[in-house]
Amino acid sequence: MVKAYLLSLQDQIVTALEALDGQAFGTDPWHRPDEQGSIHGGGISRIIEEGNLFERGGVGFSHVHGDRLPPSAAANRPEVAGRQWEAMGVSLVLHPRNPYVPTVHMNVRFFTASAAGCEPVWWFGGGMDLTPYYGFEDDARHFHQTCADALAPFGNDLHPRFKQWCDDYFFLKHRQEPRGIGGIFYDDFHELGFDQSFAMMRKVGNGFLDAYLPIARQRKDIAFGERERDFQAVRRGRYVEFNLVYDRGTLFGLQSGGRTESILMSMPPVVKWRYDWQPAAGSPEARLVSDFLIARDWLA
Repeated sequence: MVKAYLLSLQDQIVTALEALDGQAFGTDPWHRPDEQGSIHGGGISRIIEEGNLFERGGVGFSHVHGDRLPPSAAANRPEVAGRQWEAMGVSLVLHPRNPYVPTVHMNVRFFTASAAGCEPVWWFGGGMDLTPYYGFEDDARHFHQTCADALAPFGNDLHPRFKQWCDDYFFLKHRQEPRGIGGIFYDDFHELGFDQSFAMMRKVGNGFLDAYLPIARQRKDIAFGERERDFQAVRRGRYVEFNLVYDRGTLFGLQSGGRTESILMSMPPVVKWRYDWQPAAGSPEARLVSDFLIARDWLA
């Protein structure tokens, strides 16, 4: 049931993104034989590179299992350490070429761990977050409103909780700055029971296209030059830093012996690092930092 939904979600999202970009995504099914390493299973990676809009993007489905839970997954739930486990999900990252179109990330996932003589432990996780290079308040409000609307049927407290969780999670501690303008994030979620927790995950997954496509359509034809591309490449460096240092999904995949290409398909294709770089005062680049990369209630 969960797997069937995730596969249909991947197809739905890819079909919509292909229509927006005008170029097809490639399909890379992969399988890890049982005799190789500590992780078994497989998935389908859907990839676009050098598209008309997307410089690089991936929409991946994975369904993997293992005999002993890796450290990154057991850290917050010590009772599942050493158990057999199974995980499945859809995860995507899109890096548009046009710097006025934001990078976006979304994932929804299901996890279960079992041991002889014990009740299975299961949870859902997911969320989406937006990483603009040039800020537009209308875009930020639309993205956050769509996230709030997806969670509203399941309780008024969920959006404030998951927004704060997203703000706290997608934060580069070594730079003391957010990765982007946030969205929603949740993990280890089971408090509504299986049926309602699964229904909430579906609302989040189904809400992604409503959250992102209107923004991408509105910004994709804005003219840009080398200045904007240069700033985009510098800010993309922050994205790489977060994924490789802090992201639980990336660390889980690498520590458990997962397929490296599929794990790292979220990396942007062109990135720059500069020593102690700062935007010019009063510039649009400075406004991203001062007005958007801050804790803010976009729906107030």
